[in-house]
Amino acid sequence: MRRASSGKKTLSEANLAALGAERLAAILVETASPALKRRLRMELAAEVGAADLAFELDKRLTALEASRTRVSWRKRPELLAELKTLLSMIAGRLAEMEPALALDRLVAWFDLYPGLTRRVQDPKGELAQIFDAAAHDLAALASQVGPEIAAPVLAEPLTTRLSDWAVWIGRCAGALSPDLAQVLLRDLTEGRPPPTGRLALVVRRLADRAGDLDAWIASLSEADRKKPDMGAEIARRLALAGRAEPARAALEAARVSSPAARPARGRAAAGPEPQSEAWCAAEIAVLEAEGDEAAADRARWALFERTLSADTLRTLLAKLPDFEDVVALDRAFEIAAAHGDLMRALAFLMAWPAHREAAALIAARRSELRGAWNDLPQWAEQLAARHPVAALLLVRARAAALLRLGAGFTDEVQRLIDEAEALAVGLTDPSVPTHDAFVAELSRPASGSASRYR
Repeated sequence: MRRASSGKKTLSEANLAALGAERLAAILVETASPALKRRLRMELAAEVGAADLAFELDKRLTALEASRTRVSWRKRPELLAELKTLLSMIAGRLAEMEPALALDRLVAWFDLYPGLTRRVQDPKGELAQIFDAAAHDLAALASQVGPEIAAPVLAEPLTTRLSDWAVWIGRCAGALSPDLAQVLLRDLTEGRPPPTGRLALVVRRLADRAGDLDAWIASLSEADRKKPDMGAEIARRLALAGRAEPARAALEAARVSSPAARPARGRAAAGPEPQSEAWCAAEIAVLEAEGDEAAADRARWALFERTLSADTLRTLLAKLPDFEDVVALDRAFEIAAAHGDLMRALAFLMAWPAHREAAALIAARRSELRGAWNDLPQWAEQLAARHPVAALLLVRARAAALLRLGAGFTDEVQRLIDEAEALAVGLTDPSVPTHDAFVAELSRPASGSASRYR
């Protein structure tokens, strides 16, 4: 007897379509769950028109908003699935037909959140994640509707239900259209007291999106403007906007001047108070706005000497003609080699990359190596082929550090010892102890002097 083909029994779109529309419709009506029936009613309403779909959505949103029944962990997946379905119908189907109607329903959907948090057991934060992720749908739909309609719709919950809406609008502000951000910004600030707290944060993000620097500054309290780093940020933004004079004033107002920097009677001044990295970066922007490129470059070199910032160095090199950039790069490597923090210097050289210079620095300042630094194994791997002595010193420093930290001869330490042995084969550098001497030193109790054998 011939066996029936199993392929025809597989649940697939093609096989189900073969049953015919009438048969499938009968099966759906007979077996559909309440959630599926609601979805089917919405899909049927969408076929009629936007108003009918909006009506079906309103019914379900109202029912969810009015419910006070607690949702157990067993029912939570079903509720979360329905919330995603409603979001899809609003931001998808209804938005395609009538964006303004969809935006109103999406605001109502977000307004479900406070009530749901009071009755849903959500230890994993899945409920909050759904609403946070939907903020991008809100931005896309509001931008599609346009500023004249969308701005009042978004301003209303921000002024009456700020606690949750500040999070959602703040999260999606960067995705709003600049025109919408500007109109919403106007609605939130014109004729109103200066924003504070969460509203001030929202205003700043909207001002960023709208490119409204004055609104961004106005959202800061007087106390915040006097903070050195915030004052420096104001100066930097003003400078980038080409407003050199107010930028200079803001920069000088942000200059740190501590009592310790002022000389006592009869004593000479101790020197200028060192400024923060944020202040130094703002100074560079202000100098450029003032047209003093030479002073800006000097400030960049000073900042690089402190931070060893690769981005700062790239900016300097990009402005130099051929050959001069080579000289400048050599200068940068010399600065790194003399930097007070060896590990920061190595991080810069390895990332640049400047492996030859990094290897020379490791050999010259081996006693300063901090073996607990997490990048050491990776650096050793990168240096092993062409700079085995430097790689060996890093591996030994790592193994010694782990032992000093109380790890004992773990698998990791033993692996490092084996790696050190392999790297030491064939090396004749008299400044590097033999592998046997290194292992003997590691094996001593409280081997605090293991660094001598790097």
